[in-house]
Amino acid sequence: MTRPSPPLRFLAGLDADLRQSLLSQIRDTWTHNSTALEGNSLSLGDTKFVIEEGLTVAGKPVKDHQEVIGHAGAITQIYGLLGRDVTDDDLFNLHRSVQAERVVDVYKPLGSWKVEPNGTYAVDDSGAQVFVEYAAPEDVPALMAEVIDGVNATRLRPDDAGEAAPAYARIHAGFVSIHPFWDGNGRLARLIANVPLLNAGLPPLVIPKEERRLYIDTLARYQRRVGRITPETGVWPNPPEFAPFTDFCRRCYATTRRLVDRAFEQQRRRS
Repeated sequence: MTRPSPPLRFLAGLDADLRQSLLSQIRDTWTHNSTALEGNSLSLGDTKFVIEEGLTVAGKPVKDHQEVIGHAGAITQIYGLLGRDVTDDDLFNLHRSVQAERVVDVYKPLGSWKVEPNGTYAVDDSGAQVFVEYAAPEDVPALMAEVIDGVNATRLRPDDAGEAAPAYARIHAGFVSIHPFWDGNGRLARLIANVPLLNAGLPPLVIPKEERRLYIDTLARYQRRVGRITPETGVWPNPPEFAPFTDFCRRCYATTRRLVDRAFEQQRRRS
């Protein structure tokens, strides 16, 4: 369903050059942190240089350059989704953008749901190693339909930034518990979970790379407690378990909100 394209209200009141500068800062901050969480070695300055100049940074892997360029392109795609319903094909296109590694392997499809089981191991509160199993490949279409419906149904009020973190956390946690792609799931979760925020005219929420350990541990604790999700359990089987991750996301929201505050401070100095 198509809706009127919403304005990015967090830009309202800024001069044109300050609006563009703020959007570029958000793009670079979002791209740098999201890729760095996955091991990308480019600094924020490197990221800006690669995106804006299209040149390489000496001594840095080609893959790292491809990742930041792909992620910046995916942000542009996210803005293009605003004002209409998100579809499977939109997620497939985003996956093609963020996935720098082009593997010719039927078991690692690009722009399509995973075909093999996947999971990871975590350390529980007692110090024991436990395996976290994501949703089964055959369950992905039904579960992702639930996530996409959740994205499309979420309506945040433009004047209520307090609802941003809970909405983001819910979609993010649901997405990564499914892990619908063979790779790139974290970056995609951090992209698609911002659609309801941007639709409400709020700035996106960015997880800082400095919080990587707490981010991983908090999500892993949630996933251990809810267990493997299926169409029978639904994507969100135990909503109260969101609380720690929601609190974490609420703190992380300061990253982009500081950028917005600085832009408006510059506007006030002009006035």
